[in-house]
Amino acid sequence: MRAVQLLADRETPAVNAPWVRWARSELGWRPLRLPRLWPLIVNGLPTHPEFLVPAPEVRMPELGAELARLRATSATSVRASLHRVWEGHPWPESARELAARPRESLAEIAAEIGECYDRLIAPHWERIRPVLEADIVYRAGLLAGGGARSLFSDLHPDLHWSGGTLTLTDTDQGPSPLKIMLGPDGVVLMPSIFNWPLVSPSRATSTQTIMLYPARGAATVWEGGAWAGGAWTGGAWTGGAWAGEGGGREEAAEALLGAPRVRLLAALRSPATTTALARRLGVTPSAVSQHLAVLHRGGLVDKRRSGRAVLYQTTALGLALLGAGSDSSGASAS
Repeated sequence: MRAVQLLADRETPAVNAPWVRWARSELGWRPLRLPRLWPLIVNGLPTHPEFLVPAPEVRMPELGAELARLRATSATSVRASLHRVWEGHPWPESARELAARPRESLAEIAAEIGECYDRLIAPHWERIRPVLEADIVYRAGLLAGGGARSLFSDLHPDLHWSGGTLTLTDTDQGPSPLKIMLGPDGVVLMPSIFNWPLVSPSRATSTQTIMLYPARGAATVWEGGAWAGGAWTGGAWTGGAWAGEGGGREEAAEALLGAPRVRLLAALRSPATTTALARRLGVTPSAVSQHLAVLHRGGLVDKRRSGRAVLYQTTALGLALLGAGSDSSGASAS
């Protein structure tokens, strides 16, 4: 939903500018028709119907399951949400049609969302998902170690937790500061690549409040490769050497570690699994694992488990070696 809204924004946030340029080029030669969805989420109002983004029931839900939940939204919930969003404003034809025949319209909206994902998100999901997973692991650690105060003090500079109350300043969703109201089943935090630099709480849901916030390292998703042939590619090992971005910027580090390991460090500015790295670089997973083991022992990459997967990411020491500074979070919350 947020990615589609970015395409309508007049000013593109710097973090996602590479994706917006790619998406507009992609749609320029093969347009994507969204007669049901577009008027609902690009509406000039502070919010859009919340049932379009249901609070996930599991940690990493599958798109098909989420679309099924969308199609199953009750007619009562659909009409109540539409009235909340367009209160005092004229309804677009898409909203009127949705209120009149919710079951059929929801099926059409779900189909449009699925096509949006296939065209605009799926080509980059392998790079996006590890960043989201790494953020979840990091936030869970903060919550376990220091509770809500630790979690929210690091989540976004506009969020403030005090005395059991969570408030959001600098908001376009009503008076500032905005007090975050918890749904009956609490609040669900959802990291996003496409929401940078904003925090977007839902105003009303059936049981849970959703808070969309910028994932740590959102900027790194679009680093480490080049747009070519309508897709994002990263380069490859050829003849024992690396062909890709970076030029001659890292000769000293290459002399110390070797070109393959330096390029792994550069690629891991954005977290990734061994399998994803191997696929991106065009080498075997075993070759990547051997290099990662050496880099991990040297303190140049960190690894964290996310479900069944292990995510690797360059540490502050590794970034310093690359001359990239010590902040691996990109522009995630500034």
